[in-house]
Amino acid sequence: MRAFLERRSLRRLLITLGVVATVELMTGPPGSNQAPTSGFSGSFGESASFFGLFRTQRWVTFFAVALVLWGLTNFWMANGARVRQRTNLVVSRPRELSQRGPVRWGFALVLLVVALLLPHIETAAFWESAMVTYIAIYILLAIGLNVVVGFAGLLDLGYVAFYAIGAYTTAWVTGALPTPALFHHPLNPFWAIPIAIVIVMIAGVILGAPTLRLRGDYLAIVTLGFGEIVTIFANNLYGITGGSLGTKPIPHPSIHLGPLKYVWGLTPVPYYYLTLAFVVLFLVVFSLLERSRIGRAWTAIREDEVAAESVGINPLKFKVMAFAIGAASAGFAGVVTASADTYIFPSSFTLQFSINILVLVILGGMGSIAGVVLGAIIIQTIQAYLTHSPPAGYQAQDLYIYLGALLITMMIFRPAGLLPSRRRKREIALSEVSHEGHLDEVLTGDDT
Repeated sequence: MRAFLERRSLRRLLITLGVVATVELMTGPPGSNQAPTSGFSGSFGESASFFGLFRTQRWVTFFAVALVLWGLTNFWMANGARVRQRTNLVVSRPRELSQRGPVRWGFALVLLVVALLLPHIETAAFWESAMVTYIAIYILLAIGLNVVVGFAGLLDLGYVAFYAIGAYTTAWVTGALPTPALFHHPLNPFWAIPIAIVIVMIAGVILGAPTLRLRGDYLAIVTLGFGEIVTIFANNLYGITGGSLGTKPIPHPSIHLGPLKYVWGLTPVPYYYLTLAFVVLFLVVFSLLERSRIGRAWTAIREDEVAAESVGINPLKFKVMAFAIGAASAGFAGVVTASADTYIFPSSFTLQFSINILVLVILGGMGSIAGVVLGAIIIQTIQAYLTHSPPAGYQAQDLYIYLGALLITMMIFRPAGLLPSRRRKREIALSEVSHEGHLDEVLTGDDT
């Protein structure tokens, strides 16, 4: 029996069956107090469509999927090296061209034109709204968190707090909170943009100055607490934030400059173009920062804080700067969300929100601005589709199970992300080479 189980192909089959069975159980119907085993039995025995061809029990469909995955795994194990070699030969020329400045700028211009035309291509009401609430807002949040996590290497689990501060600042400036508005006179939401950005940057400094002396898990716990504190305050301070009842109606932005008069209103397309303009602005600013002296200091701190300090870099100064700059895009995202939704509720700013943004950064590639944008577009488009057209067996409360599984998969098979930055990719490659060299020394007994 032991010799039978030691066969690699059989072990892969058993592992594949186990993974697929877990997914089948996760996506099956929920149980109940009256029938605790109904979720388990329904997950495997419930009738389901076999990819639209015919109906059968769920376990048959998933068993067929497991066999296909097992076959692909065996093929990759046997021919993966040749496939990678041929793939590298095919993509080497496009990859070389993509490194040239004019090609990259031309590609970026094409993407910008597509983004401008997108509302005219997809005119369904749900997807017009999803372009703002599901995609554009999350791109802003992801590129801001990328400054903290990707550039400076600081694990921030309370990033949603800056988003909440930006949203509540908008409500305060426009007179939608129980507390009096700024200067006791409600302002146009456009004035909330610079005010919210300044306030969230100050909040980033206030959070960072005393806590960024910590590292690793300790810093993550402190930022997690900061996010929870902001949410709890918003939920309980009825006299200031409106508490769990939410805010009063927040007016829409408007422009009144001589003959030019425009009100954003309830339609999502104007908000899409407003958000797109700031997405481009933040992308340009963060790209310039990445290539500046500040960006190089962040990289040095991320790789080895002690070594960075030894060459004259002040870690606390640059880490606080990363928190403040990364918070700026979250503040603007809060302004757009508050103006578009017209109401704010504390229940929108939870820990799961911060984790969702972190998943976008990890999937796209920490430290890669283009990768983070790609990760946000992929994940949020899928989420929007699942919300609009949920497949059979999908349950909204299972979303974070899938996101967690995606995180684990990315960390195992592609830790640099879908579109890693050249610097990050080179760092991971060098660390793998050095680790393999160390293993060779250990195995050969060479300790010279």
